[in-house]
Formats: sequence, C-alpha cells, structure tokens
Amino acid sequence: MSQHIKNDAIIGVVIKKMTAAYQVRAGEQVLTCTLSPALAAANGRKPMRSACHAAPLLAAVGDQVRIKPLPAGQGMILEVLPRRSSFGRRGALPMPDKHPSEQVIVANVDQLVAVFSIDQPAPRWNLLDRYLVAAEASDLPALVCMTKLDLLPELSPETRAETLQILADYERIGYAVVQTSVVHSSGMDELCAALRERVSVLIGKSGVGKSSLLNGLQPGLGLRTAEVSAYNGKGRHTTTHLEMVSLHFGGAIVDTPGMREFGLWDIHPDELGQCFPEMRPYLGRCKFGLDCSHDEEPGCAVRRAVMDGSIHPRRYRSYLRLRNEP
Repeated sequence: MSQHIKNDAIIGVVIKKMTAAYQVRAGEQVLTCTLSPALAAANGRKPMRSACHAAPLLAAVGDQVRIKPLPAGQGMILEVLPRRSSFGRRGALPMPDKHPSEQVIVANVDQLVAVFSIDQPAPRWNLLDRYLVAAEASDLPALVCMTKLDLLPELSPETRAETLQILADYERIGYAVVQTSVVHSSGMDELCAALRERVSVLIGKSGVGKSSLLNGLQPGLGLRTAEVSAYNGKGRHTTTHLEMVSLHFGGAIVDTPGMREFGLWDIHPDELGQCFPEMRPYLGRCKFGLDCSHDEEPGCAVRRAVMDGSIHPRRYRSYLRLRNEP
C-alpha cells in the first residue's frame, strides 16, 4: 500500500521494533529503517506526545510512517503520522529522580487480546484487570483469551470451579472470553473469527502460550516457544521484539514480549471507575456524587452494588488497589 509523495518518500507501516531500528512494510517490500537525524534529535529534546491523534515523535509497531528508501533494503523514517489509537503503559523509571513517561506498546490497533493460561503459570486476575482498565482508557475493545484449556482437568475441583466462575463474571461484565487449547485444537475457530480482518495486539505474561497460540492459528510462522520453569513456575521470554504478523485469514496480530508488570499511565484516580464497565451505572449516584472515591464514604452506590452482588468483590478490590497506587 505504498504511495509516492514529495521527495520520493513513501508511506509504510512499522511491523517490528528492534533495539535501534524498525522494520517497515511499504507495499511488497520490507525495509530496515532508522530515525532521521532530525527526528532522533527531536526525541532527545522533549517527550513523545501522549494524545493518540497527535503526530508522535517516536515510532511504535503499527504506526504509519513516511520513509525515504535507501540502498540495500534500508530506509530512514522522516515522520510518524497521526494515530487513530494507541495502547501503552507507564515506562520504568531510569533513575529515582526522573519523571515517569508513557511507553507506547502499539499504535493503530483495533482490539486488545489479553492472553492468560488456565495453569502453568496460574492466572493473575489483578494483572488482567490492569490490562482491561488500560484498554478501556484507550477506547480499545478487549478480548480475554484463556490458553492451555487441556490443563483444566488437572486443577483441583475448587480451583477449577473458581476459574470458570471468574471467566463467567468477565463475560457478565461484557467482555468476550475465548477458551483455547492448542493441544486439542479447541476454541481456535472461535478465536480466528474474533481476529479476522482486525489488527489485534496480544499481551500477557511469559509462558502463557502466546507464541504457541500464534503457531496454532497459522502453522509455519516458526515462532519460538519455551516451557515454564519447573523451578519457579515463571515463563521464559520467547518473543523479544514487538512484531506485527499478517494472518492468512485476514487481519494481523502484534505479538509482544511477556510482561510480568504493567503500570497504568495517565488515568486519574477520579476517572478510574469509568474504566470498570460494571461500575458506570452507579457513578454519580453516591451521596457525595462524583466526589465519592467509593472507599469508605457513607451512602456510596458502588459499595452498595458490591454488597448486593451487582459488582463482584474481587473486581472492587482491584479497583481499590489501583486507585490507591502511588
């Protein structure tokens, strides 16, 4: 889909981000690109703009970019075009005295796919809530994809019942949930239908089976997989770079490195309740109106909804934990 414009520059899409370079698809060619000196200098002078529709200074996977082709399959990124959407998290602080900044994970995607495994490693529901809150804040539809469904019979009856009930709770809230097993090829048709003709970003901890899932969706991708460590139960990174993969049935997926931690970015505590869909009907109906933090205030409509079962206590605890983070 390349398009010639002035100065022989063309438009392409960033499909892979590496340490010091990007791979950009422009039409039928893929170029290895670096930032232009002017763009690199601008990045060093001021932070990237956070608004989706502003023209950012630093490219992310999914960005449309204007590039100048160079010999030997190389290129130079001259401009990052305005985004229609972005999904990011709070970046790690390089030094204690530095201010936090946004780390944009991916741009111009249609949906977030949060990938968790039934077991090995066990799901961290609070982490899932973080992903979903970030998706809500970015106006991105979210799909919950559970992998390794073949391990469900190995769970204790109590854990199995609890897991299935929690998944049912997410569906009751309004999130789509797909349960998959690459081993048994179950749920894969449903997942294909959810991904078809959309650009999706996969996010999840290491070891949950993202790469195996992609190989199951499209055999021959050759993505590396690794077993979960028997010593500490943690996954090992098999995806080391952000990369967009085209799907033969239509659409594309951005695979991401495993993320054990996920800090929310630019969500004011007073706006956090809007990122919990089940809380929205009760916001503003508290005794103290929109000034209520839904913690210990009397006459809180949200707390009353928790007591009568309209809001699950586990989700309410997630809300309080996120609200009280520094």
